Amino acid sequence: MYDVVEVLVDGEALVPEAYRVDAPGRLVRTDGECWPDCQDMAAPTTEPGTFAVTYRWGLALDDAAIAAVSELTCHFLKGCSPGSCGCKVNRNVNRMSRQGVEVWNDDPAQMYREGRTGLPMADMWLAMVNPHGLTSPSRVYSPDYKPPRSTMWP
Repeated sequence: MYDVVEVLVDGEALVPEAYRVDAPGRLVRTDGECWPDCQDMAAPTTEPGTFAVTYRWGLALDDAAIAAVSELTCHFLKGCSPGSCGCKVNRNVNRMSRQGVEVWNDDPAQMYREGRTGLPMADMWLAMVNPHGLTSPSRVYSPDYKPPRSTMWP
C-alpha cells in the first residue's frame, strides 16, 4: 500500500491523525474510537452506517521513473495513430554503415524477450531498478516466522 487517501465512517471523513497503517496492511485507529462492527453494503459510502477506505497501491515514483513512463506514454501517443503504430524503423535493414557511421537495429523479438522497450530512458530506468531482469520479486517463506507489527503510514 502506497498511502491512504481517505477513510469514511458513517459518511464522514476521518482526519489522517485518527488512524495509521501497520504492516501488513492493517488500518489501526489511533483516536481512541473503534472501527464499525458492521455496515450497510447497499448504501452509498456517504450515508450513515457505512465504512470505506480509499488507498493507493504500489510505490511512490521518483523523478527517473516519471521520466521513463512519460517517454513511453509519449511514444505510444505519437506512434499509435490510425495507419501507423510504433517506431519508424525499417525492419528489413539490420545494420548499415555509411561515411564512417554505423547504425544497427536490434531484433524486436529479442529486445522484448530481454524486457527492453527500445526507448533510451525507459530502458535505462528498467535496467536500474531490475539489473538482473527478474520477472517477479524474490520470496522466502517460513511457516514459523511471524513478522513483527510495524507502522507503514504515515
